[in-house]
Amino acid sequence: QAQLVESGGGLVQPGGSLRLSCVASGFSLEYYDIGWFRQAPGKEREGISSISRTDGSTYYADSVKGRFTISRDNAKNTVALQMDSLKPEDTAVYYCATDLIPSTGRYDKYYFGGTEFTFWGQGTQVTVSS
Repeated sequence: QAQLVESGGGLVQPGGSLRLSCVASGFSLEYYDIGWFRQAPGKEREGISSISRTDGSTYYADSVKGRFTISRDNAKNTVALQMDSLKPEDTAVYYCATDLIPSTGRYDKYYFGGTEFTFWGQGTQVTVSS
């Protein structure tokens, strides 16, 4: 059974860093695009970064450009999001996603970086506060 699990969230002071990890099981990330999204209370889910399966091209939202870095390790079936120079406005639940089509017939769909993402992890909380 396909699954994505995020980890690495927590509480950090402004200017600090966190590294999020997303581990896939039941399928290989080698054949899929991967994205990171976030959602703060009262706000819509927004795409912040993605990496393609074909050539490894990366994409970043303007709000995180220069501060966040996405990477993938196909051998470990994982994707990471390195977050530096964190700001209070980065506080949100962070989700990883792929363009795998679920077998359930019902799923959330969000577009970012030229990819429609359809399969999601459970999310991990990131709080940036002094």
